[in-house]
Amino acid sequence: MEERLDSKLPADAADTDGTEKNKTSGWKSEAVDWVKALAVAGVLVIVIRFFLFSPFIVEGPSMSPNFYTGERLIVNKILYDIRPPQRGEVIVFHSPFNADYIKRIIALPGETVEVRGDTVLVNGEPVPEPYLKEAVDNAAEAGLTYNNKDYAPQSVPDGHVFVLGDNRSNSQDSRDIGFVPYGDIVGRADLIIWPLSEIRFIPHS
Repeated sequence: MEERLDSKLPADAADTDGTEKNKTSGWKSEAVDWVKALAVAGVLVIVIRFFLFSPFIVEGPSMSPNFYTGERLIVNKILYDIRPPQRGEVIVFHSPFNADYIKRIIALPGETVEVRGDTVLVNGEPVPEPYLKEAVDNAAEAGLTYNNKDYAPQSVPDGHVFVLGDNRSNSQDSRDIGFVPYGDIVGRADLIIWPLSEIRFIPHS
C-alpha cells in the first residue's frame, strides 16, 4: 500500500513562516514611511529656508546697543510680499558691497528725511526713537551727541526706504550708501535665537 504524504506544513512551521513574513513586511513598510516623512520634512525645510524664513548672523557694531556681533536672527522673508515695509522695522537687505546689512527703516517712499545731531526728522517732524533713548541720554550726560553723522534733507524715491543703524556714529547706512530699493530687502528681522539667554521677538517701533 502506498503511503500518502501530506503536502501541508506542520502548524508550527506555517506559523513561524507567517510571522517572519509579517515581520519583514512590517519593517519594510516602516522604512518606507520613514523615507516619506524625511522627504516631506526636507521639502518643508527647503521651502521655509528659501521662501519664508532665513537665518542671519549679526556682524559688526552698527546696530548696537540693540544688536551685537554673533547674535543669530530669524528673518521673515514673506512679510513684504504681503504689505510694504514700515517705519521702525529692522530689516536685512543686500548692500552694494556684496554683503547683507541689518538696519532700521527711518523713512518711507515720498517722505523727506533729515538727520540733525541726535534728532531725526521726517517731513520736518522729529521721529520718536525709544530704542535709542538710553544711549542718547547717556551721551547727553557726558556732554556729547550720540550721532556725529548728519544728513541734509532728501526725499525718498518711490519703491525705496531710508535706513539707519542704531549705532549712529558707527554705521554705514543710507547716509553713505543711499536709499535701499524694495527689491534688495531680504526681509524683516523678527526673532533672536542665539545666544539662548537672549531669545526674544524683536520689537519694531
